[in-house]
Amino acid sequence: NLKWAQQTSIIAGGNEGGNGLNQLDSPRGIYVDDLEQSIYIADYENHRIVKWKFGELSGQIVAGGDNQLSYPTDVILDQNRKSLIICDKDNRRVIRWSLENPQDKEILISDIKCFGLAMNENGDLFVSDISKHEVKRWRKGEKGNGTIVAGENGKGNKLNQLSSPTFIFVDREDTVYVSDFL
Repeated sequence: NLKWAQQTSIIAGGNEGGNGLNQLDSPRGIYVDDLEQSIYIADYENHRIVKWKFGELSGQIVAGGDNQLSYPTDVILDQNRKSLIICDKDNRRVIRWSLENPQDKEILISDIKCFGLAMNENGDLFVSDISKHEVKRWRKGEKGNGTIVAGENGKGNKLNQLSSPTFIFVDREDTVYVSDFL
C-alpha cells in the first residue's frame, strides 16, 4: 500500500547543476545514513562524493573533488561506519576511503568498470561490472577475483544474461536485484 508522497522536499542540490557546495552535477548513487541524518551522493560529473546533512543548504566534500576520483557512480558506508566504499568507474576500481583520515585509501578491487555497489548483513560486497556484463560477490575480507552471482553467460537479453548492469540491491536472503541498462 505504498503511495507517492505528494508533500516532498529537496534533500540535496536543487540549485541547478554545478560544482558549488550547494550544487550537484549528474548525481548517481546515494547512501542514506539514518544515524547521522545525512545522505552520501556520488556526484558523477564533479568527481566527488558529497555528504549532505538533512535540512542543510549545502553539503561537504568527503572524497574526491581533486582528481582522485574519476566519474564515481555509487557509494556505500561500510559496516563499521568509518569509511566509504566507492565505485570509481573510470579509474576502473572499487576503493575504500577513510572518513577519519582522508589520506587513508585502499583499492579493494582493481580492473573493474564498476557501476553499482551493495553490501549484505555479513559484510560481503557485491559489485556490478558494466563492461563484463556481470555482478560479482566478494566475501568479507576476500581478495582476488570474486564470484559471479549474476550474468555469467555473456552480454545479452536472456534471463541468464545481463547487458551493462548498473545499480544493485541485495536483500536479507541474499537475493540480488539488478537494474540492467540495455
